[in-house]
Parts: sequence; structure tokens; C-alpha cells
Amino acid sequence: MAALLGTSVGVFVGLTVIIAGGAAIMTGRALADGWKAPWQVVLAGFGLTLADRFLVYALFEGDLLSPSGFLIDFVVLTALALLAWRVTLVRKMVSQYPWRYERVSLFNYRERPGAA
Repeated sequence: MAALLGTSVGVFVGLTVIIAGGAAIMTGRALADGWKAPWQVVLAGFGLTLADRFLVYALFEGDLLSPSGFLIDFVVLTALALLAWRVTLVRKMVSQYPWRYERVSLFNYRERPGAA
């Protein structure tokens, strides 16, 4: 598993999932608060992944140029950022336009019947 991640599982969980994942969640929220598009969240996830891979290399002697490690980190961080972006966007739409939209689930909203 360490060869696939480019580092140990503990470093992956601690640094990538908890620390960089928290940064990804905050990034997704911030971009949704600014009404940014999802492709910008993906670009931010790419930047966070670059920073995370460097920290893995510099602090824990992980493999800097591990393609599989980079891809796994990118998928995890971008997924967390996109989830936070969507939850924040749904919250904003429902709270700012309560006469028009209603929450269906944590990730979805719909137009109220008769609101058109």
C-alpha cells in the first residue's frame, strides 16, 4: 500500500486526509461562497495536491514524483472540496432564495411548486 500511496498509510491519513483534507473543505466552502464554478474547485484541488505531495516529500521522506500517489491525493482532495462546495451552494441557494427553492437533501435543492 505504501508503494501505491508514495508514503506510509499513517502519513496519508494524517497529512493528506486530515490536514490537507480540511484545507480542501475550507477551499470548497470559500469558492462556493464566492459563487465560483466547479472547475475552479478542481483547479484548487490540483494546487492543494501539489502542496500536499511536497509536504509528504519534505517532512516524511515520501516519494515526490509518485504518479499513483499524486492521483490518489488529487482524487481525495478534489472530492472533499467538491462535496463542501456543493453542500455550501445548496445551503446558500435555500437560505438566500427561500421563496423560490427548497432543500431536497444535503446535496440537492429544487424549485418550489408554483414558484415559477
